[in-house]
Amino acid sequence: MTPSPDVVIVGAGIVGAACAYELAQAGARVEVIDQSTPGSGATAAGMGHLVMLDGDELSRLSLDLWHALAKDLPKQAEFWNCGTIWIAANDDELNAAKTKPGVEMLDASQLYQAEPNLRPGLAGGALATRDSVVYAPVVTRWLLEQAKAKITSAGVTAFDTLHAGAVICATGALTPKLLPNLPIKPRKGHLVITDRYPRLVHHQLVELGYLQSAHGDSNESVAFNVQPRPTGQLLIGSSRQYGVETESIDRHMLHRMLRHAFEYLPALRDCNVIRTWTGFRASTPDKLPLIGRLRDHLYLATGHEGLGITTSLGTAKLIAAEILGRTPPIPPEPYRPERFHG
Repeated sequence: MTPSPDVVIVGAGIVGAACAYELAQAGARVEVIDQSTPGSGATAAGMGHLVMLDGDELSRLSLDLWHALAKDLPKQAEFWNCGTIWIAANDDELNAAKTKPGVEMLDASQLYQAEPNLRPGLAGGALATRDSVVYAPVVTRWLLEQAKAKITSAGVTAFDTLHAGAVICATGALTPKLLPNLPIKPRKGHLVITDRYPRLVHHQLVELGYLQSAHGDSNESVAFNVQPRPTGQLLIGSSRQYGVETESIDRHMLHRMLRHAFEYLPALRDCNVIRTWTGFRASTPDKLPLIGRLRDHLYLATGHEGLGITTSLGTAKLIAAEILGRTPPIPPEPYRPERFHG
């Protein structure tokens, strides 16, 4: 007779897979369930940008963990330490960028030397050398394989037949369907991928106004965010929408996003687009994830907005520390669910 798992994880995206990997490494028996293929939801829809945000200990911890894990990842994971250039459109943005920790400041001449295809007239940028990119669906499957997790695809209805010491909800934007009282809202985004243009862009390029778009509460927003893939293709983002639950392409948002991208990188106008798609981020009121015990034996690892891939490994460390009674690697208080549910 197969013993009951120590932990059941609901959700086989990269956050759930990272939790399975971390707990299995500690010797826990883990069961992961999902209604579809592992890594096929927001994990597959995201850019795979591994980025450290200012003052965010979870992204700093996670980026360290990604670099440590990179040597073990399969080639198909396409881990690439390309760095991020945060682009300053004017002197005010350039001066503000000087407060970003761990970056190398670029004046206009240095910016165009690094990225000659950007439009003229930009003030400079800030280069974050440790930021990277990864193909998250492959990493998700690899983490699950390493955890020796038994994956079922019967859907969350199978959850009632399982018994475990702890249950982790890692269902991202679908969390409100399971736990409707949580303050999580789906936030729709569009992405575009081009044909292969291997010398057009060399770093992840993000406008400094991106964080205002990502952390704001506007119903609709766009920001310039272009990522070179190791294949030579380019991923173009980004857009954000509240209150839209259909997966179809919203042409007005797509056009708005692309027009904004053309303003920063005019050469994109001549690129051949081969695919467009949408996905849903799990957004909380303060734009921080919900990580930790909600009640009894139920734990949350959700609400990561656009940083689920980046912070998956750090999230797993925090969850495992709480379940196993270990000292967490960073202060967990900013992410605890009780900040909304005392």
